[in-house]
Amino acid sequence: MNTMNKQYNVIKTLSMGFALFIVALSTSCVSNKKIAYFQDIQTVNQAKLENAATFVEPQIQPDDILSINIFTLNPQSGAVVNQAANTPALGGNTNNSLATQSTGFLVDKNGEIELSLIGKIKVAGLTTYQARELIKDKVSIYYKEPNVQLRFANFKVSVLGEVNAPSAYTLPNEKVTILDALSLAGDLTIYGKRENVMVIRDNDGKKEFARLDLNSSNIFNSPFYYLKQNDVIYVEPNKKKVAATNSAQIQTISVIASVLSVLVVAITSFK
Repeated sequence: MNTMNKQYNVIKTLSMGFALFIVALSTSCVSNKKIAYFQDIQTVNQAKLENAATFVEPQIQPDDILSINIFTLNPQSGAVVNQAANTPALGGNTNNSLATQSTGFLVDKNGEIELSLIGKIKVAGLTTYQARELIKDKVSIYYKEPNVQLRFANFKVSVLGEVNAPSAYTLPNEKVTILDALSLAGDLTIYGKRENVMVIRDNDGKKEFARLDLNSSNIFNSPFYYLKQNDVIYVEPNKKKVAATNSAQIQTISVIASVLSVLVVAITSFK
């Protein structure tokens, strides 16, 4: 009888210890319902998708850095116009590297750039396409059938918070979505709050804020779906991350204590 009681006590103790262990692990689990993107996509009709946000070309502003290359029939003559000083531009890439040097033409406080031989050209307020055509007209006075390539050399967005590779990213393409930026940052961590991603935007010296829900397809309708230069994306940690951060050590100690208590009781029960 005593042997049966001892076995019963061992089984009971082991069951209690296992239950405590499961409870400790469950506190760090994240609901799958909050992980998947665009969960309502099956309920979206065609008319709603047609209301998706449209891309608006960004306008050149003072302090922008423009990469400009002019190609002519005589490469040596084109090189004279292409001369530019190295202007530092902080940024990252998909490898999350350190800051690099960007070569380009700085738009001054008056919204102008200065090209060799041609002189100053006002480009602020123009899109890259409009600035390209303007420069092409100016260069055509000196060169026959010039080819002008122009893009932003410092089109930068910053991704912060619960992502795998937070950084400031300098992009070669000005048509960038919030999904593109999050992809560059290695996507959200398991603790990222997908239903409340914040975008911070500087618009004429005023800060604008928007909160986007990655779980909903409504994100495609948001004017913040396409990013603008110097936008900041912040991914807030969810409650599980906060709880895990505050109680990680306590959980570890409790699990170890539970396992030790089970072992002690199991050993003493057989004596």
